[in-house]
Amino acid sequence: MAASLKELMNAPMRAGRLDWIGLRPARREALQSVESALVEIGGGLVGDHYTGPVDAKRMVSMIQAEHLAAVAGILGLAAITSFMTRRNLLISGLNLLALKGRSFSIGDALFAFTGPCAPCSRMDENLGPGGFQAMRGHGGIITRVLKPGIIRVGDPVLVLDLPQQHDLALMHYPGEE
Repeated sequence: MAASLKELMNAPMRAGRLDWIGLRPARREALQSVESALVEIGGGLVGDHYTGPVDAKRMVSMIQAEHLAAVAGILGLAAITSFMTRRNLLISGLNLLALKGRSFSIGDALFAFTGPCAPCSRMDENLGPGGFQAMRGHGGIITRVLKPGIIRVGDPVLVLDLPQQHDLALMHYPGEE
């Protein structure tokens, strides 16, 4: 008998890998590549210019490594880099959109998917004409930090079971889908 859509959506997922960490020291400054970072609740990555309230939806942005080739192909470029996308983390081997409704760990830190990371006008600046359009649907995700910790390039991205009832309050706020 074929699995139901609910069973397929709740099925286990294989681990991914953290391939790159980028920090933006100030707004509109170039990203700095680092091998490890401290992740804080409310602050996201220590050393990144973004800080927000504890319940912020966008603490750490992530993009799927496999999407870099897709965006480059759409633009007719040989390649694009993590620096060009302005996302904090580059993840490989895992469909980031499949993390919706789940929590996941990287190193010592725990994250929750809060939504897709829509492209901004900087994509045309960084990728050239059409960059914004090319990034649509390939921009990655934004996440909330549920537990602080250290993350390192090479750490596995471990998908946890669907959240238990008591975890839902940490992961969803009014107005979120």
